[in-house]
Amino acid sequence: MSQIISIANQKGGVGKTTTAVNLSAALAILGKKTLMIDCDSQANATTGMGIDKPSLEDALYQGLIGEADINDIICPTVLPRLMMIPANSDLIGFEIEMVSVRDRERKLEALLEPIKETFDYIIIDCPPALSLLTLNAFTASDAVLITLQSEFYALEGLGQLLDTIKRVKSSLNPGLKIKGILLTLYDKRTNLAQQVVEDARKYFKDMVFKTKIPRNVKLGEAPSYGLPVMLYDKHSQGSKSYMALARELLKR
Repeated sequence: MSQIISIANQKGGVGKTTTAVNLSAALAILGKKTLMIDCDSQANATTGMGIDKPSLEDALYQGLIGEADINDIICPTVLPRLMMIPANSDLIGFEIEMVSVRDRERKLEALLEPIKETFDYIIIDCPPALSLLTLNAFTASDAVLITLQSEFYALEGLGQLLDTIKRVKSSLNPGLKIKGILLTLYDKRTNLAQQVVEDARKYFKDMVFKTKIPRNVKLGEAPSYGLPVMLYDKHSQGSKSYMALARELLKR
């Protein structure tokens, strides 16, 4: 049975796309048939997987508005068990065009319905905003994985995200769960990072993943080569951390 997981946080720069790309790659390396969906009009996950955005005839946007069949927008990647639905700047138009459309929050759910059982995991990279695209991702998902940067103000915006998840659960997707909270950009040398970990575990207890994603140069470099970190440098701390996260996720 397929599991659909949205990677979310309404703040930018918190390791969300990095997590979507590298968790998807790690799951594929561990033998799981995985589909990654770039649901962000910035399309950074698409670039991070080495897909040339300008050359795409059809992408997620065309699928959502019914101009392309889902099988025509799924692309292969460098990993045999990892497929991708890429995005490009066309996706900006989705929010505007769907304003008065009925069931506009269910467009992604409907798009995925014919193929979702083909995959073990479907990972959705959400935009850094609580937008209509994020609502579509949450409505289509079984669970949300929240990335939380180990920095000041980290917990401050979390209430708004949890409130949105609660509203989606009550009105659009009663089965939606929180898969866990992942601490990213972690620097064990700072007291602040340790404090954020303590606070997160105090408030959210077992929801916080044991695995923490460190600040790591290789994680920053890998997207410019169009590769997940485990193919760019499998011995790096970033690679080891995302492999550990994938294993922890499979146990959950």
